[in-house]
Amino acid sequence: MFFKPVSLPNHRAGTIPVMALACGVMVANIYLCQPLLAAVATAFHVPAETAALVAVATQIGYMLGILFVVPLADIADPVKLMTRLMVLTACALLVAAMAPNIAVLVAASLMIAATTVIAQILLPIASTLAGPEYRGRIVSALSTGLILGILLSRTFSGLTAETAGSWRAPYILQAIVVLLLRFVLPGFLPAKPAHSHSTGYLGLLKSLLPLLRYAELRLSMALSFFVFAAFSMVWATLAFHLASPVFNLGPAAAGLFGVWGAPGALMAPMAGRLSDKIGASRVNIISIAALVCSFSLLSTFGAASFAALVIAINFLDFGTQCGQVANQARIFGLGPEIRGRLNTLYMVTTFTGGATGALLGGIAWSHGGWHSVCLAGAALVAVAGVILAAAFFASSRRV
Repeated sequence: MFFKPVSLPNHRAGTIPVMALACGVMVANIYLCQPLLAAVATAFHVPAETAALVAVATQIGYMLGILFVVPLADIADPVKLMTRLMVLTACALLVAAMAPNIAVLVAASLMIAATTVIAQILLPIASTLAGPEYRGRIVSALSTGLILGILLSRTFSGLTAETAGSWRAPYILQAIVVLLLRFVLPGFLPAKPAHSHSTGYLGLLKSLLPLLRYAELRLSMALSFFVFAAFSMVWATLAFHLASPVFNLGPAAAGLFGVWGAPGALMAPMAGRLSDKIGASRVNIISIAALVCSFSLLSTFGAASFAALVIAINFLDFGTQCGQVANQARIFGLGPEIRGRLNTLYMVTTFTGGATGALLGGIAWSHGGWHSVCLAGAALVAVAGVILAAAFFASSRRV
């Protein structure tokens, strides 16, 4: 087994698996578009750089949702909050499915992502359901669901689009799945937050910036920004690379990379156990090392070798997921009463990095193709490595 189940005596059996499933289903909404971008560009007669704005919009929308919705995890009734968000997400998915032009699709993508932040509400809630010695494993379990949702959404999206002969079909089916989840998840949620607050919504938002005083939070934010930017850069351009004359493959092939990259994601629980045992920063080292291997393969062999792409994507998924687990285990140790807001700041930074990576990936692809994408991604990973090394140096000097 990848992780030892955590006993939650005061909660319904299956709570963590259902929460992990919900994380995967909801985060999938952000990545449905990525295997479809080449088909969207063709359907709307726009260049690749313009079609890539759909991916950029999902990253920006998710960032806005995290900033303005996730802080409610510290004060709101989770059942009411998540039920309403799932209904809004399903409606936005249907708008995207009916989009008559690229502008409407971009706007709908922003709406989808802004309301699909349930995973980032569940993570801080779940981390309070057991003792601190299990925090890494709980974060790993939900993060595994989340990353599998990211990866398998591409498979679902690509295969559905190619089978149905339309890029619109995945949005319709996903809306149905989200509505079904709306009737399952509430039965596994606590009735109220583990920690109550007298402060109102505006007070919560005002309390965000003072949390930046925590060095652990600043480190996690910086690492995640650059790593997730590199991750998004590859995934936002992979469909274009596979559709190029070198491979001449359609949306289904791009989507199947979600399955072929899943082994790397399924090793994520190991990162949780390691974070509990050896500390988050050492797991970050493993993350950076895996990403270096990924971009080395992508730039050296990934331009023409399908097998090299598959191996590199596994390193990319594993490295990104290791970093996410380590970063969130680090910040969730700062205090249970502020975990929702800590996660807000962390994930806003993460998806700002994702939006930046998707945007830069589209620009790099349009101007220099796959080679430029790989060079830019490698540079982002290098910056993350420098930040981690500087943190180790500062820590050793304090000792």
